Amino acid sequence: MTFAMNSSSPITLSRDCESIEIPSGLQKTLPSGTAVRVLQSRGGSYTVSTNWGAMHRIDAKDADALGLTAPKSATTAPAGPLTGQLVLEQLKTVFDPEIPVNIVDLGLVYGHKITPLEPGENRIDVKMTMTAPGCGMGNVLKADVESKLSRLPQVKEVQVELVFEPPWHAGLMTDAARLQLGLDLDEGPSPFPVFQSNR
Repeated sequence: MTFAMNSSSPITLSRDCESIEIPSGLQKTLPSGTAVRVLQSRGGSYTVSTNWGAMHRIDAKDADALGLTAPKSATTAPAGPLTGQLVLEQLKTVFDPEIPVNIVDLGLVYGHKITPLEPGENRIDVKMTMTAPGCGMGNVLKADVESKLSRLPQVKEVQVELVFEPPWHAGLMTDAARLQLGLDLDEGPSPFPVFQSNR
């Protein structure tokens, strides 16, 4: 599933900048002076393309390298006790680089589990899927989920499992997501809850 994105004017990186390469999910450093175009800005991260055609995801903490100012909410860790609702809200800040809808509303998140480890430390296990088994964004989204959830209070470990049963279909998306993407709302309800939590 691919949706067109609007290209911005070229931006020259003012310093070396960490990024996640799309679709490999590998950590890469874009050197200072690299010209990029911002294709999408969602959830406090930026999807950019280079003049040689590569795509990268740049985190909000490196917005200054693009000459931009990230929203404070994108660079500040959420506060409060670790709850399923807090995990859900953080997952809603993760967006597919090609689709302007978060992974929860897309129906990609099948559930999560918070497991206490030692006092004040927890592990979060997430089960999620892709829009198709051959989708190349799996490694990128997995890395993004791990990064975002690791910022939550009292989180020591994050494990993300990609599964393809049951297979994803458009009926798993929220009505708001289907409307945003211009899809038919008559797809039918999800056969199971879009998001399941143990808390």
